[in-house]
Amino acid sequence: MALVLAQEEGGATFLQHCSCPSDKQEAILNVIRGVGFKDELGSDHSTLALTPELAAVQDADRLDAIGAIGIARCFSFGGKFQQPLHDPTTPPRDKLTKATYMDSSSKPTSLNHFYEKLLKLQGLMKTEAGRKRAKQRHEFMQTYLQEFLLEWDAHA
Repeated sequence: MALVLAQEEGGATFLQHCSCPSDKQEAILNVIRGVGFKDELGSDHSTLALTPELAAVQDADRLDAIGAIGIARCFSFGGKFQQPLHDPTTPPRDKLTKATYMDSSSKPTSLNHFYEKLLKLQGLMKTEAGRKRAKQRHEFMQTYLQEFLLEWDAHA
């Protein structure tokens, strides 16, 4: 929450400094508040206006997280934070809330991130264009995961 507030406050300060009209500022701040995946967990988002701008930015952000580049980003992030690639004894967390998703005491694996987040993004797309692109990238990730698990089991 502190990061979101800092982003929003920083965004507001920047927009004021640029003399952005106040009605435009609120629309931009709405996007800043609503773009994150974790903020949609366990939430109906009833207090956030789903504007065309927010829908487009959410979809763009989520499309960046999936597909071939999303796979590379996932394993790059996991490597940077010394997360194991996969641990068959650590199942993916199910029914995540924002609090459980952000829980730093969990022992995440890169592979579990697919099941906890990445494979859910297709169903969260807001625009037709986003849904179309997400479908292709989702299918690619599923194929990748099937191959990964086949290879893992053969070498475990």
